[in-house]
Amino acid sequence: MEIRFLEATEAASYLDDLVELLRDSVDGGASVGFLPPLDVAEARAYWEGVVAELASPGHSLALAWVDGRVAGTAQLVEASKANARHRAEVSKVLVHSAFRRRGIGAALMQALEERARERGRTTLVLDTLEGAPSERLYQSLGWLRTGVIPQYARVADGTLQGTVVYYKLLGEAGR
Repeated sequence: MEIRFLEATEAASYLDDLVELLRDSVDGGASVGFLPPLDVAEARAYWEGVVAELASPGHSLALAWVDGRVAGTAQLVEASKANARHRAEVSKVLVHSAFRRRGIGAALMQALEERARERGRTTLVLDTLEGAPSERLYQSLGWLRTGVIPQYARVADGTLQGTVVYYKLLGEAGR
């Protein structure tokens, strides 16, 4: 497995792979802001927006490859407000269904945490659908559950489900 952070130009060259990864995740039940079945054009528009955001210094995109194939991705979005420059949000941690249960999600999370440390970010936050398998991953990596926001996200069957907010303190602030 290889994990690297991509700049905008390089990320743009992986748009088709990123679209496939997002569609696989959403159509497989992941609650990451979209509903299944995810249209190719909607997925492409999302990733084109991410590529544009990579031009700013506060957005990082990590990709994981296995045997030359894009297997997963995750993003780190740094807060820009003066009183928040120690924080960042982890978002869109996705692992393709063909590559799950191989430690890719954990490796992506560890890469994001290292990137956050390098950039002076000591407080990380994320949210995930309550009861999702990702909860076990985050808890196994030392993330702490703060609580649930009920009826936060609509899922494929049309019901509203809660999202769980997690945080992790890194470096000196986390000791």
